Amino acid sequence: MGRKVGFVQVRWYVAIDSLPCRERAGVRGKKWSLLFILFFMIWPAVSVAEEVHVAVAANFLATLNAIATGFEQDSGHTAVVSSGSSGKLYAQIKNGAPFDVFFSADVMRPKLLEEEGFAVPGSRFTYAVGRLTLWHPGGGMIEGNEQAMLLRRDVRHVAIANPNTAPYGAAAREALQALGLWEQVQDRLVRGENIGQTFHFVFSKNAQLGFVALSQVLGPHVNGSGSRWDVPAHLHAPIRQQAVLLRSGQRRDVARAFLDYVKDGRSRNVIEQFGYGLE
Repeated sequence: MGRKVGFVQVRWYVAIDSLPCRERAGVRGKKWSLLFILFFMIWPAVSVAEEVHVAVAANFLATLNAIATGFEQDSGHTAVVSSGSSGKLYAQIKNGAPFDVFFSADVMRPKLLEEEGFAVPGSRFTYAVGRLTLWHPGGGMIEGNEQAMLLRRDVRHVAIANPNTAPYGAAAREALQALGLWEQVQDRLVRGENIGQTFHFVFSKNAQLGFVALSQVLGPHVNGSGSRWDVPAHLHAPIRQQAVLLRSGQRRDVARAFLDYVKDGRSRNVIEQFGYGLE
């Protein structure tokens, strides 16, 4: 196509050079009109790679990276991902962080962003339901009575995410309260800023046990190794994780395309493979 257009341009210049000056000017005007129309006929067919800026709760980072890889391969666009606790990301968004979409580990913060005018009304949806597990990186540690195990003398540190800013930390606190152990384990608790840091405490063996996301244990770094107790869902409120389109991404097609990609069946299969539930 480019070569044909170039050929037409050369022939056009040769032709108009043989015309009188007045006619030559008129033809030149028509030439630029034709080229202008031709440009806008060709332009929509040109694929321009764009970036979508994604804020994601730490527990969903590995899963989102897997989805983002597929998105980049299928669309040619790039997902630039930043992770942290849902509470910290919420605060950053309110302070003007240039994110297009937000994947929270709860419902509350995306809902607040809608109400406060930082997110697009009606764009919020549940992308996953989190599952909490008590994990030890070695085999045979977690077996038998889980309540007694949490109080064993050799368990000096139990890691949880900060219950005030991280939904998985709030779920861990609820589970311990339901088991009647919250007060008894206070002197053993090590609080991570987010579920990613909490997982690192256990993975690095700075804590003997930790309440982490099941997705982290089933993810590529661990592949289900170690020993774990999947916390029964009735011991805490459901960890519904919602995403929302932010105002800064409202007019960006790539942001809407990324959210649609997450809702696609292929992405939902990835989400389930990483240990999440779906609604």
